Amino acid sequence: MAHFDQQAFSVRCEWGMPAIERMAAHAGVTVVVDVLSFTTCVDVAVGHGASVLPYPWRDDGAAAYAAARGARLAEGRSAQPGSFCLSPASLAGVPPGTRIVLPSPNGSALSFAARDTGTQVVAACLRNAAAVAQWVAERGVPVLVVPAGERWPDGSLRPCVEDLLGAGAVIEGLAGGRSPEAETARAAFRGLRDRLQETLSACSSGRELFERGFAADVEIAAQLNVSQTVPLLYGEAFVAADMGPS
Repeated sequence: MAHFDQQAFSVRCEWGMPAIERMAAHAGVTVVVDVLSFTTCVDVAVGHGASVLPYPWRDDGAAAYAAARGARLAEGRSAQPGSFCLSPASLAGVPPGTRIVLPSPNGSALSFAARDTGTQVVAACLRNAAAVAQWVAERGVPVLVVPAGERWPDGSLRPCVEDLLGAGAVIEGLAGGRSPEAETARAAFRGLRDRLQETLSACSSGRELFERGFAADVEIAAQLNVSQTVPLLYGEAFVAADMGPS
């Protein structure tokens, strides 16, 4: 299946868990993009001095996983005041030094799976796309950008607008040979970069969050290049890149 690996190009892009399983080991850096909302949550939390531990999903083992690591287990999406959950707005006031296990079936699961592939794993979103691209470019290694996508009710992958745009925003800042898949994501971002708030509010994922009372999360996630944070997966936790390996 070598024709699927994009190894003729230094900037690669492919969706979801198959990209991690089949392509991450061949990239020096893997950039996970889950705009609504895991990687936006990571950017906000790490930017406030917290660390985020990915975990595949909120199951019976999540609480034990968090307790064994001296971390708080984030709630499911919750509007409860003062709770940390899969909501960027809930993490805006996180105290520095807080360790949070943040399960999700998309970006968090991909990050967890990528830990043992030998690649450096970075969390990117629209907020920190340019900062991540600059950090990746300084490494001078092949990069795999992975839009996480969402899930249909049957569990299958639903490629989504917000993650395509987030991937394209990172790729926009990367020089070198781009695969056609990477160029497509970049073109989508270029076409909609002046309408990000409108697009994320109107897309399927954004409308779902609005209907569930999380409009603030969409507004936070649609902000472009407002963050200089580069969350790097160092061991089991995302921390600021300058705290991890160079």
